Amino acid sequence: MKDLIEALTIFLKYRNAMSPTHCEHDVLLIMEVTKDEVSLEDATRLGELGFFWSESTGGCWKSFRYGSA
Repeated sequence: MKDLIEALTIFLKYRNAMSPTHCEHDVLLIMEVTKDEVSLEDATRLGELGFFWSESTGGCWKSFRYGSA
């Protein structure tokens, strides 16, 4: 839970959207924050926390770590 909260806190620095997440097929997506607006340092940390940028899903941050229990 701590890693997920840290990742969401990083995303919050860039956007405070009403409904920024989407979850399907064991994948958690962050829809409202673009790759270009995230600093290299934060992108690296997000990678360590299990998130990566995905163009194949319409351009969003994606994680298989938090998508399902």
